[in-house]
Amino acid sequence: MAEDFPNSPRKASDYRRWFLKGVVASASIPALILMSAFVGFAGLAREAGITLPQAVFMTGMVWALPAKVVLIGAIISGSSLPAAAFAVALSSVRLTPMVVSLVPEMKTERTRPWVLYLLSHFVAVTSWVLAMEHLRTVPRDMRTVYYGGLGGTLVVTNMIVVTVMYAVAGSLPPVLSAALLMLTPIYFLTSLWGSARESAGHFAMIFGLVLGPLFHVVLPGFDLLAAGVIGGAAAYLVHRMRKGRGAAT
Repeated sequence: MAEDFPNSPRKASDYRRWFLKGVVASASIPALILMSAFVGFAGLAREAGITLPQAVFMTGMVWALPAKVVLIGAIISGSSLPAAAFAVALSSVRLTPMVVSLVPEMKTERTRPWVLYLLSHFVAVTSWVLAMEHLRTVPRDMRTVYYGGLGGTLVVTNMIVVTVMYAVAGSLPPVLSAALLMLTPIYFLTSLWGSARESAGHFAMIFGLVLGPLFHVVLPGFDLLAAGVIGGAAAYLVHRMRKGRGAAT
């Protein structure tokens, strides 16, 4: 367990050291899987008629990969700007619990709010999983610096990946680009399953896998929202019932 507060004032070298530790932590198997998915995104963006500057800008500003796919879908379908913005915002609501759980792990009495707002932009499944795995070993007053190195490196690296792969995307078979794009959700599912601390998380994922295809047919356009709300509520109820039975016995 890392110490919460240092015994002496921090030096500039301490900040550089922990920032670089965050940069090094970004070099991982999850990051490689994410980069492979951005290879698929570069091909998707090129096929959709998105220019290279637009694709790189989307990578840095939108960041979360599913939200960018939603945005490209809205552009292809000719949706209005408010509708596209609403769709992207709705797809990014899923990251709110991750922000809520991660920010208290980084916050200290001296942390400025704008620093937390800025670092929240880097929150996506890959950075969140890596941060929650490693932050407990980082001194609390160095956690914002550490996560800045981790999250910032992931964003910048994938902006470079999109820049390079956009130029060669025309030589990749469409099936390969689609397969690379699918690596990320597969990784998300397996990593979230393994990191779930309670059975409620496992039940939520099972219900989501079952209800997602069903609501895609019944409520197209609202399938993810409906599956998330109903599946999550059902998982919570099952968890409470199992917990109540355990307390009764």
